[in-house]
Amino acid sequence: MSNITRKFQEVFQYIWLGAKRIFSGNTDQYPETGVQPFEGDPASENNPE
Repeated sequence: MSNITRKFQEVFQYIWLGAKRIFSGNTDQYPETGVQPFEGDPASENNPE
């Protein structure tokens, strides 16, 4: 019976940690870059495809 209880606790903990990770705050460690300007060529009016 304790084996079933232990497995239930492991499954519950697995699901709980996943939900906690999804709904927790932002933990990214990269710098914010902001909006980057577009440096490519604009599309032509006539699409030659």
